[in-house]
Amino acid sequence: MKKLLVFLFAIATHISFAQVNGGEQIFQFLRLSQNPHITALGGISIINPSNDVMMSTGNPALLRPSFHTQLGFNYSFYYAKTKISNVYYAHYNPKIKTTFGVGLQYLNYGNFQLTDPIGNITNTSQATDYALSFSASKQYLERWRYGATIKLANSHLIDKKASALLVDLGVAYADTTNKIYVGAVIKNAGTTIRNYEKGFSQPLPLDLQIGFMKKFKKAPFSISILAHHLTKWDIRYDNPADKINNQLLFSDSSTDTKTNTYFADKLFRHFIFALDINLGKRLEISAGYNHLRRSELSIADKKGMSGFSMGVGMYLNKFTVHYAQSYYHLAGSYHELGLSIRMNQLFGLGSNWTKINWSEKYGNSF
Repeated sequence: MKKLLVFLFAIATHISFAQVNGGEQIFQFLRLSQNPHITALGGISIINPSNDVMMSTGNPALLRPSFHTQLGFNYSFYYAKTKISNVYYAHYNPKIKTTFGVGLQYLNYGNFQLTDPIGNITNTSQATDYALSFSASKQYLERWRYGATIKLANSHLIDKKASALLVDLGVAYADTTNKIYVGAVIKNAGTTIRNYEKGFSQPLPLDLQIGFMKKFKKAPFSISILAHHLTKWDIRYDNPADKINNQLLFSDSSTDTKTNTYFADKLFRHFIFALDINLGKRLEISAGYNHLRRSELSIADKKGMSGFSMGVGMYLNKFTVHYAQSYYHLAGSYHELGLSIRMNQLFGLGSNWTKINWSEKYGNSF
């Protein structure tokens, strides 16, 4: 397992030399959360052992037998009336002891009017992004799981098209005795198949993420720390507003931009802090703080709730329902709803369907 971790880090380090941050990367939609619970935890979660199949979209290593025949849906009421839908399904094969997953991530930016140089409407067109994914995960020894996801991403922005083949590689460690969970994922490593412009290649949104989660035996809550963008130290941009005012939660006190190294700000831009509170066995409240989001999308005069997110989840016998609200900037928050259905428990198809194991129940390895 140590060799696998070293291998994952080596791949990310090698590819990172060709990567840049911000708007210079294409397929940025692949960074979006596909699950309200992940959204509530700050937008990224790779180790949370929640019994919701959509959590596997954050780390393929989280796919496990207990997700057998679980089907997840997600819809985001995103900014500018952008429609975002996600679907994910998991299936466990006991013969090869492997859990498989297939998913679809779809974004519709709406209709756009095309005009000639003097403003006459000539046509209409749509802008859409989507990604098809196929995942597989296996257990290693007692506490480890590893998994991979292959994604085919396509983008159609009015008259421009692009496509890419990408892979996510992840590992997860679960010490259920001490309730400690650790994970690492390399996301969106791959290559473009078709570029928006011929002969002009753009980098993909590669990311290396490491997460830690601690649950408490005598307290109904857990804390999480997630580190992201680990292929590059300085992901901060030179913001002129910093010369005037600075109200970030983590920042250096000096306002002299010539001498200030902004070490604290650079460091905490890599971190997301999250909290889960369990109110009994059925109800869960989640909250997260994303320092990078607050740093880049808030304004100096009025930070507001930028960078914060929150949500609630209900775990029923046959369903899991989640709702999340995330604040990017002063323009307001966006809302997200998710539903996971345990197909084998809901329909109970009986012995005639044992070949696809719909009647089987598998324990949670985490």
